[in-house]
Amino acid sequence: MSSTPNEALIAWMREHEMSSNTLAEAVNQAIGELTGKAGGLEGSQVRSWKSGRVKWPKSASRTALEMITGLSATDLGFVPRGKSPVLEVRTSEDPVHRRAFIAATTGTALSTASSTRLTVGRADMQRLRARLDDLWLFDDQNGGSPELEERSVTLSAYATDLQRTGTATSRIRSRLYALAATFTATAMWAATDSRRLDRAQQHMEKAITLAGLSHDGQVQHQIWRYASTLAGQRGHWADAAAAAEAAMATSAHRIDPLYASLSHARLALALPGLNEHTRARRAITDANEAFARADPDAARPVSMDFYTRGELDGLIGVTHLRLGDSAQAEFHFHRCLAALRPDQHRNRAYYLLHVAFAQLGQKDLDQACSTAAKVIPPPGYTSTGRIPHLLSTFTQHLNKAAPGASATRAWNDRTRTS
Repeated sequence: MSSTPNEALIAWMREHEMSSNTLAEAVNQAIGELTGKAGGLEGSQVRSWKSGRVKWPKSASRTALEMITGLSATDLGFVPRGKSPVLEVRTSEDPVHRRAFIAATTGTALSTASSTRLTVGRADMQRLRARLDDLWLFDDQNGGSPELEERSVTLSAYATDLQRTGTATSRIRSRLYALAATFTATAMWAATDSRRLDRAQQHMEKAITLAGLSHDGQVQHQIWRYASTLAGQRGHWADAAAAAEAAMATSAHRIDPLYASLSHARLALALPGLNEHTRARRAITDANEAFARADPDAARPVSMDFYTRGELDGLIGVTHLRLGDSAQAEFHFHRCLAALRPDQHRNRAYYLLHVAFAQLGQKDLDQACSTAAKVIPPPGYTSTGRIPHLLSTFTQHLNKAAPGASATRAWNDRTRTS
């Protein structure tokens, strides 16, 4: 007589990304916590459960499975050989009854921590990734803010707590570290974008540690490029270049030309501050060549959606501005603005202000002020991210370049009343 596969157990293992050998190890560990002596289960025995050849595992294995999954043996698809009154009181909805049964049948008093550990699986990862996508969309459209930072810190703490209190495979644990690192990096970016640089530094140190534990090259690349931005905000150009070079050492840079292009672009931004102009121009060339090799349809995290041809033009424009080539900078900024999506409000304001800087560098005061004025928020609205700082910097540069010009006086009057 053929056996019927245990679809419930198979589905649970698939959701939690557990192989037969991994589940066997988890059951052996749980038996050890229950009895003081680890079990001797092997992967072949788990496969016999999955195939339906064994419909009702031994008592110690059933109890361990219930401890690991939070589900009763019958909920896991096992079929008892006969009626048992004890089985009727063991439900996945009542962990207190389950702990009482385990203690009664083994004579072992379990600690609350070990008996209530949740199994973390694919569904948990999907929920956390959905929250992460929401944060990236918020940042893409609105820029960094205390709200974005706070939400990111809260989610990082949640992912870290799952890591500490949950039961998971090594692959899931790596993903939890990666998610905690990415949430922390998002908090770091929010603090950097809104010029709360000391807070950003604190987030960076934690994010680097978590990313190292995750062994995820894409996450490590993200954090190092954020670190480069933070160092640049502080004017620490050697650190900014070193962080960009650290991004180049990640597996993401080596494997995916799009990541490589972004690494080179970040390096190009830092090098003018070190007076390495030739090397900066070479980094621009490398960024362009890598971008041309990249597969636009490759699967990547949502955090890379911002990096389009237009964004690369924007970064190249900033580099040319720092190299003192304002005309070439303005050319790339206009290409960038033409390529931005309509919903990229933060990036549009950011690069419009850089057009104004480029026009000011060409001594076109009236046009520069007209361009910058498009970014001034309407009455009652407060800009987020780097825009207020850039507006203030534009005012300083304008007053330094042409303190007595009529355009300067008009700009000062306008910004004082806005």
